[in-house]
Amino acid sequence: MRSTLKRRRRQAAPMQVYDSLPSGLRLWLASASLPWSPVSAQKIWNRAGGARNPSAALMRLDAIEQAMLRRDAGV
Repeated sequence: MRSTLKRRRRQAAPMQVYDSLPSGLRLWLASASLPWSPVSAQKIWNRAGGARNPSAALMRLDAIEQAMLRRDAGV
C-alpha cells in the first residue's frame, strides 16, 4: 500500500545533513515509523528546543509523527 502523504524534493545532501544531526535525533530517526528527511526533522528539533531540552523535542517529533500516521490512515 502506498502512502497518500505528499512527497517533497530534497534541497540538500541528506546523508551530510544526517551526519551533522545530534545523536539523540539520529537515534529517533533510525526508529521512526515514517521516512523523515533529516532537514525536516532538524527543523522540528530546533523549533522544539532540542539543544536545551532534547526529551521535549523528541516528544514533539513523536506527536507530529503520530498525527501524520493518523492522517494517512484516514482515521
